[in-house]
Amino acid sequence: MTQWSVVGVIIALVGLFLTVGKPLAKLITAIERLTNTCNQLSEEFDKFVIKNKESHKRIWEHNKNQDNIIYDLEKRIHDLEEFGG
Repeated sequence: MTQWSVVGVIIALVGLFLTVGKPLAKLITAIERLTNTCNQLSEEFDKFVIKNKESHKRIWEHNKNQDNIIYDLEKRIHDLEEFGG
């Protein structure tokens, strides 16, 4: 091989590296950003799930209280109808 053919091969390899390397670097950067975004979304979703569970717990407690109140009212109406009239 002559010196010029070696230089040509080196130039071709550098060109190939730049052609493939630059898009690959952009792809890696995009994947890293996407991974970070997914991790943040996952953390936010976990916080949301915890808040959602707490809200449901409060709603069910309130529902049970209302059930007790309704039961007491129905019992009073029943007693009034049975003994009052």
